[in-house]
Amino acid sequence: MTISLSKGQRIDLTKTNPGLTRVVVGLGWDTNKYSGGADFDLDASAFLLYEDGKAKAADDFVFYNNPTGGAGSVTHTGDNRTGEGDGDDEQIIVDFSKIPANIYRIGITVTIYDYEARAQNFGQVSNAFVRVVDAATDREVLRYDLGEDFSTETAVVFCEFYRQNADWKFQAIGSGFAGGLGALAKNYGLDAQ
Repeated sequence: MTISLSKGQRIDLTKTNPGLTRVVVGLGWDTNKYSGGADFDLDASAFLLYEDGKAKAADDFVFYNNPTGGAGSVTHTGDNRTGEGDGDDEQIIVDFSKIPANIYRIGITVTIYDYEARAQNFGQVSNAFVRVVDAATDREVLRYDLGEDFSTETAVVFCEFYRQNADWKFQAIGSGFAGGLGALAKNYGLDAQ
């Protein structure tokens, strides 16, 4: 049975799911039809964060152009440029057993590519969700539907995984940023240029 979370909720992930070591993080969304004419290209990314909440190097930022990071513990499966169709639009695979000991959190984010030129924002996105699936059994463990809380934001932190002793937990965040990927990267300690 899938657990549905609300913004701000936390859940023990590995403790309540014994044997869970590898998950598929599925992210999906629909775009509202409007007169702008350009396709929406939303991009999922993962930021691997140290104890101070910051990423330190390129290996700590996983996205379609840097598909593997964290010593092979986090993998982006590829860029979906239109969001067409049902189900997950992009996926990130996380192997908790391979995450380096100095990584304490993993932020899962979605940004709008080329939002300035296309005059796009998350106010034009609907049905956004993140779900966590056990990679071994294909069982959906949890799901977080973001709702329609956004207007002018161009980047959103969907959720974070965080380490507590030997266990990994999940927090539904749903926090928006203006300034797209650049603002998000800066928040996590990286320069997106």
